[in-house]
Amino acid sequence: MGSTRNLHRTAGSAGKSVPTALPTLLSVCRPLVMGILNVTPDSFSDGGQFLDPTEAIARAAEMARQGADILDIGAESTRPYGGAIPVSADDEKARLAPVLSEVVKLGLPVSIDTIKASIAAWAIEQGADIVNDVWGLQRDSSMAPLVAKLGVPVVVMHNREVADAAVDIVADVMAFFSRSLEIAARAGIARDCIVLDPGIGFGKTPEQSITCLARLAEFKRFGLPLLVGASRKRFISTITPSPPEGRIGGSISAHLLAVQKGAAIVRAHDVAETVQALRVSAAIEAAR
Repeated sequence: MGSTRNLHRTAGSAGKSVPTALPTLLSVCRPLVMGILNVTPDSFSDGGQFLDPTEAIARAAEMARQGADILDIGAESTRPYGGAIPVSADDEKARLAPVLSEVVKLGLPVSIDTIKASIAAWAIEQGADIVNDVWGLQRDSSMAPLVAKLGVPVVVMHNREVADAAVDIVADVMAFFSRSLEIAARAGIARDCIVLDPGIGFGKTPEQSITCLARLAEFKRFGLPLLVGASRKRFISTITPSPPEGRIGGSISAHLLAVQKGAAIVRAHDVAETVQALRVSAAIEAAR
């Protein structure tokens, strides 16, 4: 792991340096690990743990040493099970400002986890490489034009305001992705800059999250890379009761199965364990 350091950069339409298209990042031909860094007081799993800038920077460096390929930093909790407190752009930037530039210096591609185009634009100016939008270009109307202008990769995640057990969740995700891709096309986002994320835990019952994982291969119909973030999610506890920090085994199991079904990237809190599991799985497969 770690061979994705130092993405080549080209001049974008805004006249600044921007990452080349997503295939550069995926050219290592193995699953990538995106390490999670929440600089928030209220994230469902590690809220407040890395709110202090010194702790956050140290955690990012630790994940880099552990083999993360991408570092995903967010300063507004999206709390997939409800109760998230909206954060103003000023507060979100204030949390990111002492951390982001230092994380960028670590040399790994950095993803900015935000639903605000203004924060995404600022973060890219600070050296971030990827936009991770948990509302799939459907919340902030300025997000798609911004991504197109900067030419950066974007993670388009499925989301719903509330979970509805009566919904055919796979059909719902498909329809959401189709809408997002229409928005992206109208804005001029290059298709090879898009990653799709079914949004495990977001606007879904635990059973629906499990269904999305079980039928993950169906989302390959769009011909785009898939990202799965099952790390420490609540559906694991419905199978084996456990607090978020006690769901490492379930997270790894879900991510290994997701990779088998076509996931190109897994987003994880527990980087070292995830990297080890992927390497062992790959070694066993190679010996068949």
